[in-house]
Amino acid sequence: MIVYRITTEQWSKSLQASGNPARWNAKGQFVIYTAGSRSLACLENLVHRSGEWQGKMYNVMLIEFPDKIKIGAIEETSLKNNWQQFNNFSYCQSMANKWLTEATAVILRVPSVIIKKEYNYLINPQHRDFKLIKLIGVEDFNFDERF
Repeated sequence: MIVYRITTEQWSKSLQASGNPARWNAKGQFVIYTAGSRSLACLENLVHRSGEWQGKMYNVMLIEFPDKIKIGAIEETSLKNNWQQFNNFSYCQSMANKWLTEATAVILRVPSVIIKKEYNYLINPQHRDFKLIKLIGVEDFNFDERF
């Protein structure tokens, strides 16, 4: 399986996590966010970067999971109502914290807030199976100026 991550050129050469808090991880928890398609990765950047992409060089990272790798999942049907709202970040973080703590899978599939029935894939770089995940390519990426 191949997933995608769009980031600035300087961070696109290796698989790294910042430890900055986001929907599915609290501050200091190192998680690499990826998307199931280039288009979803683009939309995630548009939502989270608020126009700061203008004038910067971006790349899309192609990241491969071997077929044999275990992928955990948080199903949208298992989440409480309004989980998507900003004030429910701590709820989402607690759901993913269980995955990080138990270390049952190196990958966690989570529902996209932006597009129903699409998914983001979180990678735990501290997991013993992280070495099986490979950065297989880096391509130039330009955000359309109309955004």
